[in-house]
Amino acid sequence: MDPSDGLEGIVAARTILSDVDGEAGRLVIRGHAVEELAAGWTFEAVIGLLWEGFFDGEAPGERLGAARVEVFQEVAALDRELTGRTTVEAVRALMARLADGDNLATGLRLVAAPAVFTAAVVRAKAGDAPVAPDPQLGHAADILRMTRGAPATRAEAEALNAYLVTVSDHGLNASTFAARVVASTQAGLTSAVLAGLSALKGPLHGGAPGPVIAMLDGVHDPREARAWLEAALDRGDRLMGFGHRVYRVRDPRADALKRAVKALGDGSNVLPGRLALAEAVERAALEILRERKPGRSLQTNVELYTALLLEALAFPPDAFTCVFAMGRVPGWIAHAREQVLGGRLIRPASVYVGPRPKVAA
Repeated sequence: MDPSDGLEGIVAARTILSDVDGEAGRLVIRGHAVEELAAGWTFEAVIGLLWEGFFDGEAPGERLGAARVEVFQEVAALDRELTGRTTVEAVRALMARLADGDNLATGLRLVAAPAVFTAAVVRAKAGDAPVAPDPQLGHAADILRMTRGAPATRAEAEALNAYLVTVSDHGLNASTFAARVVASTQAGLTSAVLAGLSALKGPLHGGAPGPVIAMLDGVHDPREARAWLEAALDRGDRLMGFGHRVYRVRDPRADALKRAVKALGDGSNVLPGRLALAEAVERAALEILRERKPGRSLQTNVELYTALLLEALAFPPDAFTCVFAMGRVPGWIAHAREQVLGGRLIRPASVYVGPRPKVAA
C-alpha cells in the first residue's frame, strides 16, 4: 500500500480498549457494544471501564466532582485575549496550564478541564460570569448547569450523558493516535491530551459537527433538501454528517444519538421541526450520494445527530468540538496509559521521494 494513503490498513497498536468494525457497523468498547453503554451507563462508570488496570486507587468517577472544583481555579486566567479566540483555542490554552503527570489525579483533572473551561469560555463570550462546579452533581448535569447558570432537566442531563458515553473512545482515530504518539515519548498525560485536542480541532475530525448546523440552516425547508444538497455538491462542497473513513455502513453512534434527540423532543429542547428537517436531509443526502458515487458506501455518521443534540442542549456551534473533547478525553488517557505501560516509542518509517545528491564523477 502506498504510504501516502494516510496509513490506511496499517496496524499501529494492539489495544484492549475499543474495536471499530467498519464493515459490520459495530463499535465495541472494552467488551461492551456502544449501544449498550449509551442506553444505560453513566459517563463516570465508562471512565472506570476505560481506565481499569491503568491506575491504582478507587473508582475514578467518584472523584470527578472534586476534580472539577480543583481545575476551576484556572478559570481566573481567562482574560479578554483568550475570550476573543475560538472556544477550542481558549479551552486548549487553559488546559495547557495543568501540570503534566501520569497518575490518577492528573487524569481526573484532564477529564474535568474541558467541562469546566468550555462552560466558562461560553459564558465569558456571552458577557456572563463563570459558574463554579457543584461536586455533588453528575458530570453531565454539572456541565449543563455551569454553561447555563441554571439546573438542567433530568432528560437533558441524560441526553448529554449518552453523548459523552457514545464518543468516549473510537479506535485509533487521528486524535487518539496523536495522543498515543506523544504518550510514547513519556511526555505525560497533559501533553498527550493536548495533542489529541489539537488533532480533534481539525474540520476533518472533531470540528465537523459545527458545519452540520450551517447545512441545516441553509436547507431550512425539508422540501428544499435535495435541491440544496445537489447545489452544494455541484460547488464541490462536502456534505457534513455523511461518510466515514472506517465505516462502510451506518455509523452505530448515529442511531444512539438520534434516540437521545428523540427523547428530548417530547419537551421544548429541540427546535420545532428540527428533527424532521434533519431526517429529510438525511434521506435526500443518502439518495444523492448513492446516485453520484455508486462505487462508494457513504452513510450517515456520528456528526449529523451530534449537531442536532448539542444544538438542542443550547451549546453554540463554536463549542461543539470542546463538547466532543469532554467525552473523548477518557479514551485518550486510556490509550496513553496503555501505550506507556506496554508499548514502545512510536517511530514509523518513511519513504524518501525527494532529489538525491549528485555524485561527483
